[in-house]
Amino acid sequence: MRTLGFIALVLLQAQDGLTDSALGGSVIALVARSGALSRAVLLILILFSIASWGIVLHKLWQYRLAKNHTVQFRNVFRRSSKFSEVQSACESLSRSPLVGVFQTGYAELNAQMRDSRSADSQPKDAAERLTLRSIDALDRALQRAATVEVNKIESRVSFLATTASITPFIGLFGTVWGIMNSFQSLGNVQSATLALVAPGIAEALIATAMGLFAAIPAVIAFNHYADTVGRLEVRYDTFMEEFSAILQRQAAVRDAAAAGART
Repeated sequence: MRTLGFIALVLLQAQDGLTDSALGGSVIALVARSGALSRAVLLILILFSIASWGIVLHKLWQYRLAKNHTVQFRNVFRRSSKFSEVQSACESLSRSPLVGVFQTGYAELNAQMRDSRSADSQPKDAAERLTLRSIDALDRALQRAATVEVNKIESRVSFLATTASITPFIGLFGTVWGIMNSFQSLGNVQSATLALVAPGIAEALIATAMGLFAAIPAVIAFNHYADTVGRLEVRYDTFMEEFSAILQRQAAVRDAAAAGART
């Protein structure tokens, strides 16, 4: 408690009365006077901050573009009467994660249709020839594609969580090291004054401030993007159910037509 009280007294004294010569005049001057370890800590924190801000801006652009393309793709999907029309629009809406899910399902559908043609060498009619062989296989293909798209969307977001959790401790390490050096330097003088120890403590506290500067935006962005990914997963599930329902209706119509042709 005495140590904490002494540090608080130093900070109040530094805020009220220490001259520019005592504190170095600016944060840059304090960093310039700091030791090699303190500079290394600050460099690490700056690199974490730059990387996290780069991810934040990139994901902001990526999610906004994905949202716009997803809205357009769902409109095209619901208006089109044929899957081939939807496929032709996929290239211009490639930023939508639903495009990858649809293309995987469309490829699985075509593969099952080809297998149906080859298995039935002498089909009676087109309705009997073009049948969907396995809805379960199609659902599994859609689920795998959705997992792939989620992984793409979530890429590098975990780094924000790492930044938010580790940078305050890195900054705290730099602060503890700086305060320890400041108190050790008092042993080399006969009379300890606030003017002697205040610059070292001020230099040490920069590391904590930098750690918080890197951590706070990262944790805010991570929580926001985690919520965004959760809402995208709901859209994936809704789209897959809608896609499967359309195929099941078409399969039921083909089965009814084939049964009618046999009678």
